[in-house]
Amino acid sequence: MDRRQFLVSTFAALGVSLFPGGHQLFAQKDKPLFRISLAEWSLHRMLRSGKLDHLDFPKFASEHFQIDAVEYVNQFFKRTDQSYLKDLKSRAMDDGVRSVLIMCDGEGKLGDPDKTKRAQAVQNHVKWLDAAAYLGCHSIRVNAESEGSYEEQMHLVADGLRQLCELADSRELNVIVENHGGISSNAEWLVGTIKEVDHPRCGTLPDFGNFTYDPNNSYDPYQGVRLMMPYAKSVSAKSRDFDEQGNETNIDFFRMLRIVLDSGYHSFVGIEYEGDELSEVDGIFATKRLLERARKKFTTRPG
Repeated sequence: MDRRQFLVSTFAALGVSLFPGGHQLFAQKDKPLFRISLAEWSLHRMLRSGKLDHLDFPKFASEHFQIDAVEYVNQFFKRTDQSYLKDLKSRAMDDGVRSVLIMCDGEGKLGDPDKTKRAQAVQNHVKWLDAAAYLGCHSIRVNAESEGSYEEQMHLVADGLRQLCELADSRELNVIVENHGGISSNAEWLVGTIKEVDHPRCGTLPDFGNFTYDPNNSYDPYQGVRLMMPYAKSVSAKSRDFDEQGNETNIDFFRMLRIVLDSGYHSFVGIEYEGDELSEVDGIFATKRLLERARKKFTTRPG
């Protein structure tokens, strides 16, 4: 065996692509190339209508979809007291479901120009840090909201994120930011903000479909994900519509997942179905099948 063959075989055994442009990526033995989780937002209509209770979400994910990892949304928590969280944690554990993260919305602007309001927004997130830590999550997902010029918003959001990361550090949690509308859907701006925060707990949550931030300009979602992946601590596989072959009609999942995997990421990829053509349940199944098909393709050894 020459040196090149030795390197190829060694990297393959470790689940790493030796050449970023290679056609195959190999998973470690008995370990998937990436794991699939389910974002609670995929079921927001069922939750809001009362057809599904938040406390039953982990069981629903496990029994209906055979998914053993979930991503919560804060607005579906009825309470954050220990009794309620203990019930949720117990149910998740009973069903063998891992709590991955909590998506936090509506808690104020972490980049508010008003220093007092910015500090209050940071404090508003503390209860979600505590909830995430109790449930065994690795992160909370927050929004990067602010006002002002490009640079002003970057500095203000970085300040709020840094304050929150310092609070998250003692809880051994990450604070991750999604491209989630407004200027946060500009990947260059978001990456620049993360760099300015300069804290190991601060990272990104690239969402495949949230890159429309300026109605007058198109934004390349593949480039956006590529820029965000070096800082990613989770990934969101946004889906809306599917063709007869089971492919997402707006996003090339195979191309996106190639970018994700070539960055060295092998953790959770969360299903976030937002379509109207399929029911929420059918949309989740369609997204899961597509992710599994892509994972199988990338882990199949040539020849």
